[in-house]
Amino acid sequence: MARLINATTPAHLAAALPDAVARLAAGELVAFPTETVYGLGARADQAEAVAKIFAAKGRPSDHPLIVHVADVAGAAAFAAELPPVAQRLMAAFWPGPLTVIVPRRAGIGAEAAGGQDTVGLRCPDHPVALALLRAAAEAGVPGVAAPSANRFGRVSPTQAAHVASEFEAAPDLLVLDGGDCAVGIESAIVDCSRGHPVLLRPGCLTAAAIEAAAREPLRARDATAPRASGTLEAHYAPQAKVRLMTAAQLDAALTVWSSTGHKASSGAPTLAVYSRSRRPALAGVVLRRMPDEAAAVAHELFAVLRTLDATRAPLIWVETPPPSPEWDGVRDRLQRAAAA
Repeated sequence: MARLINATTPAHLAAALPDAVARLAAGELVAFPTETVYGLGARADQAEAVAKIFAAKGRPSDHPLIVHVADVAGAAAFAAELPPVAQRLMAAFWPGPLTVIVPRRAGIGAEAAGGQDTVGLRCPDHPVALALLRAAAEAGVPGVAAPSANRFGRVSPTQAAHVASEFEAAPDLLVLDGGDCAVGIESAIVDCSRGHPVLLRPGCLTAAAIEAAAREPLRARDATAPRASGTLEAHYAPQAKVRLMTAAQLDAALTVWSSTGHKASSGAPTLAVYSRSRRPALAGVVLRRMPDEAAAVAHELFAVLRTLDATRAPLIWVETPPPSPEWDGVRDRLQRAAAA
């Protein structure tokens, strides 16, 4: 099993950093927390190190990674240029849950970028991540490529224990345990490489907030957009089959479900339900109440999917989130989970 190292206090973090930085500098993998999810990191300037991420996750090598940097100055190592709109977004949201895609500097980060001439850059808002990135930069590691620390296509980890469970067969993997991730879903991704900002992946930041900081409207994604992390149709999926339903559809489906005599076998439930509406207990059904606020759902979403999956129920029915903008990130993750 992966090795978890306590980094939840300043003293523990200071003790853990030297080993973690040495591993990154040597081209090894280190998992670490951000405010969004835990990342599986390797130095982004070294092809052999980046290849270990793809191998560990089982991720296609042309599916780009996000490069994490310590600050705006650190972005210059990987960016051929920082377009004005990217600079405005970085000033507004870094450190924070926003990735900007910009033209990539030639000769660095090609493998992390999936072979594209653009690169996704982010400065995370988490004390462990920032301390690690700053110390790594001082040790000659200009940036850390870090997708979510899980097997490719599966549920992202928001706790160190999630990472350990994903990589049980990787005893040499060091996991910095910084506690639960505060945001809980991955960063928004905005392409700033083609003159106008384009939202490629929603996150906890609303489109309106991004447009206000960009000082121009977001354009619609088209076929010429760069490939970006976490934008495949099927992604973020538990082992159980996820199905999205409106509250009315869910009520009707549960009525049919209970009337047809579904029962638990071998102690495992036959169905798990995650919904905002309160529902009476049903035999063989695990019920989990969804919070009313989008931010609260985002914070717990991946942990809940993992918990429901652990019940061994083959199906997870989820009440479709409201259509309002603050739910865009949650809705996106659930739609991709249901497409798997």
